[in-house]
Amino acid sequence: MPKKATRAKLKRKITTEDLFNFRIPTSVSINSSESKVAFTVERIDKDKNKYFTNLCMLDLPSGKTSRYTFGDHSDGQAVWSPDGSRFAFVSSRDKKTGIYIMAASGGSEEKIIEIDGSISRMQWTPDGESLYFALRYNDSHFIEDEDKKKEPPVYRHITRLFFRLDELGFIPQDKFQIYILPLATRKLRKLTKGNRDNLSPTISPDGRSIAYTSNRARNEDRDSMRFDLFVIPFKGGKEKLIKTPAGPIDSPTFSPDGHTIAYVGHDNPNDSWGGTNYHVWKVGVNGRPAAKDLMPTFDRMAYDSSICDLASFGGEPSLFWSSDNKRIYFASSDTGATSIFYVPARGGKPTRIFGGKCHIKGFSLAPKTKTVAAAWSDISNPGEIVTAPAVYGGEKKAITHTKLNQFLKKEIKAGKTRDVMFSSFDGTKVQGFLVTPPDFNPKKKYPAILNIHGGPSAQYAYSYFHEMQYFAAKGYVVFYTNPRGGLGRGETWGSAITGGWGDLDYKDCMAATDYMENLPYVNSKKLSVTGGSYGGYMTNWIIGKTNRFAAAVTQRSICDMKSFFGSSDIGWEIEREFGGTPWDNRENYDKCSPITYFKNVRTPVLIVHSEQDLRCHVEQADQMF
Repeated sequence: MPKKATRAKLKRKITTEDLFNFRIPTSVSINSSESKVAFTVERIDKDKNKYFTNLCMLDLPSGKTSRYTFGDHSDGQAVWSPDGSRFAFVSSRDKKTGIYIMAASGGSEEKIIEIDGSISRMQWTPDGESLYFALRYNDSHFIEDEDKKKEPPVYRHITRLFFRLDELGFIPQDKFQIYILPLATRKLRKLTKGNRDNLSPTISPDGRSIAYTSNRARNEDRDSMRFDLFVIPFKGGKEKLIKTPAGPIDSPTFSPDGHTIAYVGHDNPNDSWGGTNYHVWKVGVNGRPAAKDLMPTFDRMAYDSSICDLASFGGEPSLFWSSDNKRIYFASSDTGATSIFYVPARGGKPTRIFGGKCHIKGFSLAPKTKTVAAAWSDISNPGEIVTAPAVYGGEKKAITHTKLNQFLKKEIKAGKTRDVMFSSFDGTKVQGFLVTPPDFNPKKKYPAILNIHGGPSAQYAYSYFHEMQYFAAKGYVVFYTNPRGGLGRGETWGSAITGGWGDLDYKDCMAATDYMENLPYVNSKKLSVTGGSYGGYMTNWIIGKTNRFAAAVTQRSICDMKSFFGSSDIGWEIEREFGGTPWDNRENYDKCSPITYFKNVRTPVLIVHSEQDLRCHVEQADQMF
């Protein structure tokens, strides 16, 4: 007993420096024999101020985990060969993108090709002789003079709305096209062409055809959700349109018998931000049977919508077929959790195979679909690799194979996090997560922070959150919630603020504040509010509507929806969210802009904004200041 007490005293509170201690699983891939699981682990290098990712391998029969790649690289997800004897991966090294192959047993990786561009959704052909993927060359690829490649352009000729992207910068002039890379010759063969991006390739089991998606709308930027599905012979030739309803199409995947393609999407091309549920659909390769929503009554999204500060958000949803063509597996988020489901290929009610109060950040299934491998997190653990039977209730027999962040258990005295449901003004139940300081004493009074998530099409989750733990370590009670307008609670919930930001979402945030303020251990005179992106928008909105907070910190925020429309990398997209453009519906843009109410602000506020933020441009911070 005394020894345990001594160890507890030695534990410390978490700090900002601990960001450099985290090891976060970012992808997972199981081989065809279900004997090996490749996964990537991300870390932050303090001195170089960069993220790096390396590949590791889990041998399931022995339970042994080994690191396979080393160095300051950004190694991508492992893609297994059909026989499971080797895997390919993309890695950014020497300022270029390379494709590498490595044996399942380990050893040195072999560089197959180096490309000055971006590679997406790389896969093997069924015969194991080639790789295929979507590729877009960088602008520098087309400059022959090596010295001139290093020089910034004298000018840029902008001809479309979508010319830059947050975290990327200016989008290259080239378009994504589908390429084949035979391993014998290592010479690229371009399969598609045209002036539109061709994306998300998937090959038929017989290797004769490749299907892919492309937006062929007259104005692809204004109609950004109108995608089509095409198929083209593997040897080259004329593409053929597979008829599907107008709407987004993600992750097309051939069935094992080659007769059907499953995808994630919906049939509302004029959808607002997150109003319509993405579901698993299927369509016959020749358009017959016609495209069908396999889960029309499932009132959730068929992808992971959970966010935290130790996981990337977005990317293509994962879809896996069972080898008997009867089931399709996908991830879905519900009330703070992200779980793994399957839906019958004939259509019907989805079945959860891995659930619980956790966040599945990524998962993988082999054709056998007996074992699911996943990158798993919960409120106290930022991430581990787990495996479980791919059946209902599989989480009860899950095995954790890694111990990536043992320092948290051994060194850190964490704040306690619990999930709560509280009532809003109209009786609607809203979810929140409450964190108390590590040395919590219910008889004391603590300052408190209301933290609002970005999006708004996202949800706070049962996932470890360094930021919240850090605030708690500094002596704050932290309350982070999921107000209406976010995801994880269905279409009505997600579309509740469409056309009217600052109404129900604000009222839910005030109800959260009421709940927090009425806790017996919270000092009602020391309440503060913060949030980033949309959370920054709501922070700005709140301080223009009430003076109940002692302080506010607005991060990468929005204050003027009119200028956001023109300055954000995707600003024009809010036309669907706000019922028109700023010149067609100026009244609503003004009504929903926090800057309209800044004359009422009395709350001390700190403005935090990155100069290179292209989503919420720094001009928003300039205006607010």
